[in-house]
Amino acid sequence: MPDIWQFVSVLAKFLLYLGVLSSVGLVLVLAVFRRETGPMDSPLRRRAAALAVLALLAGALGFVLKAAMLAGEASGMADPEMLGLLWETPAGTRLILLAAGIALVLAGLWGGGLNIWIAVGGGLLALWSFSHIGHVADAGAFWLDALLLLHLALAAFWIGILSPLRALAAAEGRLAGAAALGRRFGRIATVTVPLLIAAGLVMAWRLVGDPAALLATGYGLALLAKIAGVGVLLAAAAANKLRFVPAMERDEAPAAAGLRRSIALEWVAVWAILFVTAGLTVLATPPS
Repeated sequence: MPDIWQFVSVLAKFLLYLGVLSSVGLVLVLAVFRRETGPMDSPLRRRAAALAVLALLAGALGFVLKAAMLAGEASGMADPEMLGLLWETPAGTRLILLAAGIALVLAGLWGGGLNIWIAVGGGLLALWSFSHIGHVADAGAFWLDALLLLHLALAAFWIGILSPLRALAAAEGRLAGAAALGRRFGRIATVTVPLLIAAGLVMAWRLVGDPAALLATGYGLALLAKIAGVGVLLAAAAANKLRFVPAMERDEAPAAAGLRRSIALEWVAVWAILFVTAGLTVLATPPS
């Protein structure tokens, strides 16, 4: 049974994942779909900035919580000696990279225009910070670190499209804009989604080893729960691409409501996947 420190650490890790992936995803969407998201540029930049700040705060909270867990008491969160020791570990390196990446994200979002590519670079740096601590980092293979970065970037891109697509579908007179965004993302997703899934499966294979461990260990069962969540995402995305977006292109207004419901389901699946992932990184150990 997780203790209070582990529970709060899982919550902090969940908020970190949500903040980083959502903010970086919005930055990628703003860079790739500048024409389609132009009418929402300022609100999306503000949302991305707020989520980036959330990620930084969650990362800092996770760092001091780790100090408390090492010390075995709450005073460890403010113990300079304990924090100094932790700062010299990969946890400290991860926090430095995360903070630097978030700073670049905020600078790029604030500048406007082509400065969004500064934010893209910062977002990739923030994602790269995850390669310094966690189960993939423990595996000690650079190619796995690179695969993790690819996996996270593609996941962020998918998450990032949800808010602007839903906002366009809900806005009066923006049906054609929502359909255009959905159609263009759908074309890109035919490449990015298979890559996302393939990268995830390779990392899972490397960490689990024996497929029998999927049913015989807590780590494997949690991975199966993540796979189920991805299945929900794929089903909703297929409905968007094959049903709702084509109907919106035909100017069928009810399709917009269906698209919004589908995206709401995708968000539930994303939150569930991120929470399971947070629990895996804090509470579980890969069997391999």
